[in-house]
Amino acid sequence: MKKLLLLYILASTLISCKEIRYNTPPSDSYNLTIFFVNDHHGQLENFSKIKYIVDQAEQETNVIVASAGDMFSGNPVVDQYPEKGYPMIDLMNKVGFDISVIGNHEFDYGEQELMERMEDSEFHWICANVDMSSSVIPEPLEYVTISIDSLDVTFLGLIETGGKPGEIIPATHPLKIENILFEKAENVISKYKNIKEQQEADLYIALTHLGQSGSGTFLSDFQLAEQMPELDLIIGGHSHRKIDTVINNVPVFSAISYLNYLGKIELEVKNKEVKSFEFELIDLNAYPDFDAETKTLIDNYNNEMAIVLDEVIGNSLQYHPKNAVGCFYTDAIQGRLSVDASFQNTGGVRNSLDEGEITKREVYEFDPFMNGTVIYNMSVSDIKNFLIGTGSGFYYAGIQLEQVDSEIVVKDTNGNILEDNTNLTIGINDYIPAVHDAYFPVNGDIQPFTTAEAIIYYLQTINDQVNYPEANCYFRYQ
Repeated sequence: MKKLLLLYILASTLISCKEIRYNTPPSDSYNLTIFFVNDHHGQLENFSKIKYIVDQAEQETNVIVASAGDMFSGNPVVDQYPEKGYPMIDLMNKVGFDISVIGNHEFDYGEQELMERMEDSEFHWICANVDMSSSVIPEPLEYVTISIDSLDVTFLGLIETGGKPGEIIPATHPLKIENILFEKAENVISKYKNIKEQQEADLYIALTHLGQSGSGTFLSDFQLAEQMPELDLIIGGHSHRKIDTVINNVPVFSAISYLNYLGKIELEVKNKEVKSFEFELIDLNAYPDFDAETKTLIDNYNNEMAIVLDEVIGNSLQYHPKNAVGCFYTDAIQGRLSVDASFQNTGGVRNSLDEGEITKREVYEFDPFMNGTVIYNMSVSDIKNFLIGTGSGFYYAGIQLEQVDSEIVVKDTNGNILEDNTNLTIGINDYIPAVHDAYFPVNGDIQPFTTAEAIIYYLQTINDQVNYPEANCYFRYQ
């Protein structure tokens, strides 16, 4: 986005001189340990263990701590905090993170909130295929060079852009990034092939939120390794998987998700080349030691939010897996909005529901994205076009759906076939029509509450019992 010439002129501002944590004896060979996480989605509990591990390592070697994105959306303590996302930033600052690439879920709170959280951060944010010059969000650098004990390590940031058919945006709510422009990662990487030489760096690392392997339409970490052999390493997120492989002589790593694991890469660097490396995936849930001060901070955040989040609002008569939660979800939206039918995207249901008392916390856990609600008037023909055209799977309520050969048959709850010209009111989260706008009317009746708030109201006011022994509310056109 920004011209390389400008970056070169401002090179001195791009180099972060980090405190020397360990003095390596004079040598042409250096050791470096990189700790990293990815897709931590608001989880806080294991930061006390990461803090302990990092502090211990810093007494013995040079350390850099990195995030491969998606730090938000998934824990109500973080997502529903008055300053949304702040506990996550505070904990990352305390641990001593040095750098993070922007993930697609960093945009979930909206532009104003992301701006504030970036300003709160004591670490670098990078991304080379985004332009925020028309947004309130501070423009991230395309790359940053971190200097530590005579080692210069340059990180290049890249984000996925597969969020909406026909557009170049990441997988977040389109209405929350209206002032931000993105480019496909594959269209910008050629600009950065020579950055290692320009920065005179010892290491050149891509810190990405692209995913493990693309569908052929979007650049993935594996494809990046094939196309950019100039890289010494790739540390990536978005796929929620363990990745420990070498593609085209470029090591590629990822540390699963939800702060269950900490990636540890130990490197020997000589003459600007990686002479050896070892990768370890540390199981944080099994790790015994922790930093007491950091744990106290985590406990304080949990206790502060428990007053609101642990209010009991209903009862689950059995364990409900995600698909059963999807059936409850659509029933609740239909009931709260008093509409004929409702739909919910499967990716918007993020958790199961345990048997027993239901708290607000649990609702925010399976519905963390703070999507709005909207009502549309649509014909049965419109609904069929939506289901066929998107090709996506949805949970639904208020109607019956089945596919007969190449045709979709829509029935009411009594089993009566609804003709194509029958008009229905449809209740839906506003993410779905924002992504699939070609299949919805231009104007809908926007409601003054989020989907999570609608579900909480349903439990408190309409029906506080959840019981779905069978989950038969999923449809995907084949």
